[in-house]
Amino acid sequence: MSDANVRIPEEAKDRLAAIAAAEGLSLRAYLARLAETMLTPTERAERAAKAQAALLAWNGYAPTAAEERDLDAELDRRLAQVQRP
Repeated sequence: MSDANVRIPEEAKDRLAAIAAAEGLSLRAYLARLAETMLTPTERAERAAKAQAALLAWNGYAPTAAEERDLDAELDRRLAQVQRP
């Protein structure tokens, strides 16, 4: 295993360390787990394509690009509502 130095703001490091500690992990272990579980943009796109293909095969659902944009906008709106303090 190789070590890497990453420069981030002190506040970000402290926040990550607190999250890691709350989960019973060291910062190193938390970051390693995070890297293993996060998807790259390519992986996310592949999963989305598989999900769309499965929906199409299952029930014929095939949204247009405009419908996808509208659904994304609605999801963003709802997420913004629940993220307000």
